[in-house]
Amino acid sequence: MLKIYKIDASPVIDFAAEELKKYLRMMMPMDGEITIEYKPDAKDGFRLGLMQTFGLDVSDAENTELDDILYMDTTCEGGIIAGDNARSVLLSVYEYLRQNGCRFLFPGIDGEYIPMKRIAPVKYRHKPSMRYRGQVNESATSHRAMLETIDFGPKVGQNCYMIQFLIPGDYYNQYYGHNNNRHRTPEPLTEDQVLQYKRHCEVEIAKRGLQFHDAGHGFTIEPFGISSTVFDARDEAMYPKEAIDCMAMINGKRGFFKPAFVSGDSGLGYPIYTNFCKSNPRARKKVVDYIIDYARRGTNVDYLHIWESDGANNQCECEACQKKSATDWYIQLLNEVDAEMTRLGMHTRIVFIGYADTIYAPEKERIHNPDRFTFMLAPISRSYTSTLPEPIENAVAHPYRRNNPLGKKRKNLSDFLAYGRAWKKSFPGASFIFEYYFWVPQYRDPSSLALARRIREDVFVYRDEGYNGILEDGSQRSYFPTGFPFYLYSRMLFDLTLTYEEIRDEYFSAAFGEDFKDFYAYLEEIEKVFDIRYLSGELSANEAIGTYYNPALKKSFERVEDICAEMEKVVKKNYNMSERARTVSVRLIERHITYCRMLAKVLACKCVGDDAGAKAALDTLWSTFDLLEYEMEANYDHSLCMSALNRIVKTPSDLSAKKKREEEEFATSEDLH
Repeated sequence: MLKIYKIDASPVIDFAAEELKKYLRMMMPMDGEITIEYKPDAKDGFRLGLMQTFGLDVSDAENTELDDILYMDTTCEGGIIAGDNARSVLLSVYEYLRQNGCRFLFPGIDGEYIPMKRIAPVKYRHKPSMRYRGQVNESATSHRAMLETIDFGPKVGQNCYMIQFLIPGDYYNQYYGHNNNRHRTPEPLTEDQVLQYKRHCEVEIAKRGLQFHDAGHGFTIEPFGISSTVFDARDEAMYPKEAIDCMAMINGKRGFFKPAFVSGDSGLGYPIYTNFCKSNPRARKKVVDYIIDYARRGTNVDYLHIWESDGANNQCECEACQKKSATDWYIQLLNEVDAEMTRLGMHTRIVFIGYADTIYAPEKERIHNPDRFTFMLAPISRSYTSTLPEPIENAVAHPYRRNNPLGKKRKNLSDFLAYGRAWKKSFPGASFIFEYYFWVPQYRDPSSLALARRIREDVFVYRDEGYNGILEDGSQRSYFPTGFPFYLYSRMLFDLTLTYEEIRDEYFSAAFGEDFKDFYAYLEEIEKVFDIRYLSGELSANEAIGTYYNPALKKSFERVEDICAEMEKVVKKNYNMSERARTVSVRLIERHITYCRMLAKVLACKCVGDDAGAKAALDTLWSTFDLLEYEMEANYDHSLCMSALNRIVKTPSDLSAKKKREEEEFATSEDLH
């Protein structure tokens, strides 16, 4: 009988011991019970604890609270499984299981491939390549998806999780409101219910010892009694005059900002896209006090993100505000928050962001206490068709111009990194990247392989630029047709020495069994047909006709039927597998075949300028997946997918009225949340 001993007392190590027991029992179901006991002086069995307790070297960790080191030295009967902090002990347990053949392919029990086999000895020590490795909530989110995602992260080596917004009501209500599904009845949630769900998530994050990143947008309006969960303000009487008087002045008027992409809306504007007047000392103090109060109550928060509004070109134009750049006012606010935290003896870490108007480095102000702060660069409007289309040295970090941008949004990652270099001259402290792979970009690559290769290339570039990790802002249901890109994302941040081929074979062999190469080959063919450059709007043969006009691609889309017919034979052969995770993976490919057939019809029309035909074909696809969503929703975000595809079929006349203003803004409706 195997025994598990906890050498150190910690709720996270308690959980790690339970996880080790659970999976060992699943791997060896006939070997009897496995006991767990707290026993600091244990000499046999599996011993779980801190490396420091075992007298092991942790000197390569700059900060043992933030940097993970995984250690294991085991036989078939037990041994040491340790880490330099409690979270790392849990990560070591999952890595031990991985090295014994377990694979965690996507969130939930259906994504777990647990072989029935005898455990083998493992000797391993590893410090992950990046400090920050995590995911952020985004898009249509069920509470089940949130909980399963939090559970999944550390199983693939992640150590962070971020919950955006003070109350993430919009993301929950995108799902429970069943946006973009004409066959499901809305089930809207109250703010109180969403707040309860958020607290539940926080408990699950703490149980695993994950670094908890919190908030972000919302601090520009919540301090004034304006909810950040109500995107479209319609009743002016709801908002006190003193609150409106603190909002940014745009074109001589204070109120809620209305971006170009909602210019036809009848509402008053969007609070979440609205900044406040930072030169107003009373308003600024109100924001500082609110942040301090929030941080004092949120002692479980490891990193508090303080961002500006979720928009661009919406900075206050009053005479006082124009004396400094938007970023300089932002840094002044952050320094005032830090000063008050220091006075109160608070140790909360703060993340500040290079995004929209704060992509520009400050001109005058500087962070006074770098130890408290971490810089995060968010390349929101970058293209995912290439990593560096031009050297960073050729990109230009333009000077700031208030609410008067340069004429088009930034598309090259090199542009963002040029601004990042300017920021690093101002702030040489800790930094990481906020990415968007599993937001809209995933639905511009039906194969998922182009996106996977982009992730791999990006990680090396980010490392070389001095960024120590990535938080990935995307749907919690980004595993269609497979979870390979997300798996690769996680494994790359964990270990940059791994090759693409190693990660590919590890994932696909676990997901599809002995015929895994046939499944990968199918996705390679799909990648050739559905070029990510075309679905990203970068292969137009004539922009005057349309962004997606390219008649030469029609024959390629017509090949999809033959590709899918051949793949159906492979699916039929592997339809019912002995392992549940493989059966689910194969069934997702079956649905993907349907998706690709229908998408090919949409694009075959769109590429020749048949807009009516494209819209009709999308409606067929849409209706079909309305009905399939419930079956697939753990892996597939129907609301986000249909939003992404709907933008493709829009006609020039649909977009022309807004085109000029959108081009003059930093971000379009796709780029904002």
